[in-house]
Amino acid sequence: MGEFILNIVHRPEMVPEYAEKVTGHGQAEDIGRKALLTESLDIFKTQQECAHKNGLKTTIEMTYASLFNDEAVALAKEHHEKYGDEIALTLLGLPCKEFREKYKTKDFCIWMFSMEDKKAIVQDVFEKFHERFGFYPESTGSYYLDADLTNYIKKKYPSVKCAVATCWEEGPKAYHTCNNSWYTFMDGGPWAPWIPSKQNTHAPAANEAEDSGIVAIPHLSRDLIACYDGNGSNFGTHPQNVLRGMIYDTETWEYPYLYNLIDQYRYQEKFNNGYAYNMMFVGPGWMNKMGRWESPYELLLKSYEDGCAYYGQLKKEGKLIDMTMSEFADYYRKKKSYTEPECALWRDILYGSKKQVFWYCDPFMRVGVNMDQGGAIVDLRPYVAKLEWKVGIGTPHIQDASYPFLIQEKYRAGYFTHYAGEGTVRSAKICHGGEEVDLCLCRTKAHFSQEGGDRILTLDPVDIEFSDLSLKLQTVITFTEGSSSIKIERRVLEMSDPSADVTINEYMVGCYGTTEYSEDMSSLTLSIQKGGETTTLPYEYKCREQSEKGADAVSCLLPPIDTRVTMTCEGREKEGYFREGYAFSPMFTLGYTGKLCEKEVFATWLNLEKGN
Repeated sequence: MGEFILNIVHRPEMVPEYAEKVTGHGQAEDIGRKALLTESLDIFKTQQECAHKNGLKTTIEMTYASLFNDEAVALAKEHHEKYGDEIALTLLGLPCKEFREKYKTKDFCIWMFSMEDKKAIVQDVFEKFHERFGFYPESTGSYYLDADLTNYIKKKYPSVKCAVATCWEEGPKAYHTCNNSWYTFMDGGPWAPWIPSKQNTHAPAANEAEDSGIVAIPHLSRDLIACYDGNGSNFGTHPQNVLRGMIYDTETWEYPYLYNLIDQYRYQEKFNNGYAYNMMFVGPGWMNKMGRWESPYELLLKSYEDGCAYYGQLKKEGKLIDMTMSEFADYYRKKKSYTEPECALWRDILYGSKKQVFWYCDPFMRVGVNMDQGGAIVDLRPYVAKLEWKVGIGTPHIQDASYPFLIQEKYRAGYFTHYAGEGTVRSAKICHGGEEVDLCLCRTKAHFSQEGGDRILTLDPVDIEFSDLSLKLQTVITFTEGSSSIKIERRVLEMSDPSADVTINEYMVGCYGTTEYSEDMSSLTLSIQKGGETTTLPYEYKCREQSEKGADAVSCLLPPIDTRVTMTCEGREKEGYFREGYAFSPMFTLGYTGKLCEKEVFATWLNLEKGN
């Protein structure tokens, strides 16, 4: 049996997000309102009690506001002694009278401040923590910690070994479901713990030299399909996420989805050398006495009690290990190597669609493979670039902390797209007698295996029918640890006419960006290599194409994200090509065509490199 690790993180926010306006009943804003502070502390006590009565330890991430409250400080000390809870420090929960009087702002997201203010705030908060507890914390966090901030914290306060560092897919999708008012963009990061690189928080460190010195954990464990397809805030193992998504029986107040989601995280140990992880990160604002998410307080409380009871039962059965954040950091360092990937073979447990997605993350890439589209790559982030992406006031990216994509089906359409133009996707087309079938239209299922350093997805064969020929084709996708390369093999298992052959067109349509809006592609360069000769084409939106029989490689250099993406091929009659996009379809295409007959294999590799 594998190990299923749980982090429960509570924060005694004295001024919880959203709650002041609810508690204030329409009165003028007053973040020092006594009723607000009292209720917040009461809810924190309730949350702690839910965990402790089920035999679970927590990490208490003290907020700046709570450090000014003697009762909150005394509670943390008591629970540390009595239950083994860790006393940590979060950079959420900054707003309070003392903070606003000093910094003269309503900003509360630490990564959005100027670097000068980030340093001053960190010093204020950490030194106040030391004043109250007599030591510096080993764990910290926020919704997001940018690399410059993480590096500063680790240098200034080397005791820190663990941090909540990003929120999975908290980008434009979340923004749109918050009335276009939630200016926190952090798509493109890992969904499970990782060691962030010094260059970019999202991109895991490839070696000791890149190691930022902390173990990062996500801000909640999300549903890796529902969250990606829709608003992630509705789909997580935090019980009130499930209530916000209205995923419960309104009459019985039961929520089987919550337990199914936790169980699916347990299941991921099959793909990660016997290890799986889950976390809850909770503040008092979720359990406001006035109710939240169209749910009364009684349901908010019941859901949290039930969630903790389920974790507690798993622990009693020997199926769960609860850890504090710092304990987990030590465990993770012993358990995982730098290049070992995180894998998730995830199935839909919410809508009954039987959809299946595979996620892969290592120091060189993050990849999403969609079996509903024949095993197409629908999300690709080139971590190999270790892109330095400064965030906050005074930088080019004040709010946008996302790691840029090369492929992203939600923001760049994917296969199912407009009547003109293309969306980003990595797939293949099978052609015969003037007919064409894109594998994006061929639903399948995947089976995971591991052979040494290879993680292999073997897809169920799909049937392809032309007017005078039918065939059974299988796809095998291989991720080789440490290689920054994806191998895709297409195998013809059988044909109705064994003497026939078909044309295969392996292609990648790509671009770059972090939102729905197109970036300037004019700095890109497309190229074909053959026999030591290279033909290049600067991108000018002119819809040009070029091909070369027997090409060794086709590639695109993307200077804005310091990335080169290359395709290589082994197959009969191979011909490499690239295609320039145009203004209405600002993409680029790389590909290979060739021939396939029965029992034959056509193999391509998608390779990522740092651009310079």
